Amino acid sequence: MTVCMNISAIFLEIDFQSEKSLCHIRNMDLLDQRLLDLLAADSRSSVTALARALGVSRVTVQQRMRRLEESGVIQAYTVRVDPDRGRARIAALVMISIDPKKAASLVRALEKNPAVRALHSVNGPYDLVAYVHASSTEALDQQLDTIGTFDGVVRTMSAIMLSTKFER
Repeated sequence: MTVCMNISAIFLEIDFQSEKSLCHIRNMDLLDQRLLDLLAADSRSSVTALARALGVSRVTVQQRMRRLEESGVIQAYTVRVDPDRGRARIAALVMISIDPKKAASLVRALEKNPAVRALHSVNGPYDLVAYVHASSTEALDQQLDTIGTFDGVVRTMSAIMLSTKFER
């Protein structure tokens, strides 16, 4: 039996099934949160700049980053491309109602489509929401037609994103 609590009450995880403790994976403190906030704002920040901003040593930052990477909290370092300068200028949210028996194969098909940047499972009248990028309205129309033909799609509804008020 494993019971693990963080004194700062950020995470609580209880694992009665596994012999392996998951405490080290979820045990994040304020320093970890501040580090993640800095990396989310600029994933290209140097370890030295991060250490300076956090008021800790470079070694501490390196150890924290390695632990967060190994535990899966940090899954990737990425860039956000300005849509006015990048290839994809049009974005849409595509709500998808699916045949539950074909969900797994549909998710695989959507994952293979590079225009689908993210796919979320949701509750309500639709089962999935896809975040789709395209270079033009014509290309978006083609993508929506393609998604609609995938086996397992019952119906879709799309909302074209007009602007981004903020992004974190």
